[in-house]
Amino acid sequence: KQWYQRRVRGQVGPPGLQNSARDEGARHEEEQGIIRLEVIQNCLHAEVPKQHLLWLVGMQNVYVLQLPRMPKEYIARLVFDSKHKVLCLIKNNAAIGGICFRQFPSQGFTEIVFHAVSSNEQVKGYGTHIMNHLKDYHIQCGITNFLTFADEFAIGYFKKQGFTKNITLESHKYEGYIKDYEGAPLMQCALNPKICYKELSRAIKRQKEIISGLVEWRQSKTSKVYPGITSFKKGGRIAIEDIPGVLESGWTPRTPREEENSSVNTKHFTGIWSKLKAHSSAWPFLEPVNPDIAPDYYQHIKYPCDLRTIGEKLGQGYYRTRKMFIADVNRMFNNCKLYNDTSTEYYKCASVLQKYFINEMKEANLYDP
Repeated sequence: KQWYQRRVRGQVGPPGLQNSARDEGARHEEEQGIIRLEVIQNCLHAEVPKQHLLWLVGMQNVYVLQLPRMPKEYIARLVFDSKHKVLCLIKNNAAIGGICFRQFPSQGFTEIVFHAVSSNEQVKGYGTHIMNHLKDYHIQCGITNFLTFADEFAIGYFKKQGFTKNITLESHKYEGYIKDYEGAPLMQCALNPKICYKELSRAIKRQKEIISGLVEWRQSKTSKVYPGITSFKKGGRIAIEDIPGVLESGWTPRTPREEENSSVNTKHFTGIWSKLKAHSSAWPFLEPVNPDIAPDYYQHIKYPCDLRTIGEKLGQGYYRTRKMFIADVNRMFNNCKLYNDTSTEYYKCASVLQKYFINEMKEANLYDP
């Protein structure tokens, strides 16, 4: 039933706040001792600490309030089921948010059942902080895959947490272990054991600071400012070496051998592009997406690509390297898979044509993933 769809409410940070800084405030509160996280569960064969039971009741109440489409009895049954665990965020000795999950160690995955934060504690980065703790906890347990069913309200949040509809876990490992939910697609998050997820945003922030510092340093070394280029106003073109300041920056023209390799690559790319156009699954990609047919397409896809556009770039000699060509062709397929559901003909055509493309590139000894 649709009311069993699993939802996440209020997990997105303030407008403009990037993923790399979403949990900074929550991590600072944990370091100060304002919040802490506990993994708790009910047990039928041993005494459960009273405080843990109180936190489980608190989490049940959070889920009931934040997931109103789910029956209270269903929530209570899973939260207090001894096979399920809850990662609770504790503040002032009360459970204000957390993730209910069930582990399947023999199958190599964990199912995320509920994820919610109390309404008066939202937009503080707690949701991301809890998820990062859960990832680190599972890496320590030797489990590196999350699965969850996310309805339309939760898909955006889970994508920001590294989840995707592209399931790479073998189906025999989870089919029969978890129940399908109507209207809620299955999503997966593959964990990297080399990453400490609690510190990931801090590392990314530091990398951004270093790059920004290097850019500012390079700019401070620029002693001369050249006037803008005016040749484009008349529709003209200009050689790279004729752009003021380019040679002074240390740029050097390509050697004749490099030019020759570029021409050879363009010839190969054009041949593969022609084969793609002639393929029976190429019909969705021959022209740019028509906004009259898909009005919201360009709201979701910021960098569209199609075979006609790729052909125009080939004619202009745009693809200097195979990585550039592969990136554009794969972008075309990935855009299609991102916008369309897995059950559509568009998605299926993208999968078939992408596999054909990779095989053709490998046969030409040009594939460089």
